[in-house]
Amino acid sequence: MSVIGSIVFEFERTRRLGERALAQIDDAAWHWKPDADANSIAIVVQHLNGNMLSRWTDFLTADGEKPSRQRDREFEEQNFAPNELRGLWDAGWECCLGALRPLTDADLSRTVTIRKEPLTVLEAVLRQVSHYSYHVGQIVWIARARRGPEFASLTIPRGRSGEHTRGNYKSPPPSA
Repeated sequence: MSVIGSIVFEFERTRRLGERALAQIDDAAWHWKPDADANSIAIVVQHLNGNMLSRWTDFLTADGEKPSRQRDREFEEQNFAPNELRGLWDAGWECCLGALRPLTDADLSRTVTIRKEPLTVLEAVLRQVSHYSYHVGQIVWIARARRGPEFASLTIPRGRSGEHTRGNYKSPPPSA
């Protein structure tokens, strides 16, 4: 597999992890916060969407921080309905993956800019892998906190590593 193929795979895996967590929440959980200063899943999705559209639109030719982006607004509750938030989620990921899939390993040494800072494509892509994984981890944590013991593990559950190693563990599908 090419380097860019591996990168796309990791982005897709991160997206699937978030989607498996989102599949387990009810409508109210999108806007639930563990405390007043925390972000809700809705806010994290708004931010991911804004970041992805800014970073990946005209990725190779324009600064990754678009003048039209309103980053501070991404962190304000917009009261989007769950179907609207899923639309933002999908639009962001499609923009990201749509920009990545046509790239080749030869593109990784090209220069792009984010906030006027020059980076190689590889540096910019790794920065976003880390950023999106961080926020998807927040989504998973919030979904788990909201759902409690009914949350279906997205990885090997505690105490089940031996089963997994022996090939006897099958993870259950998440339920809403």
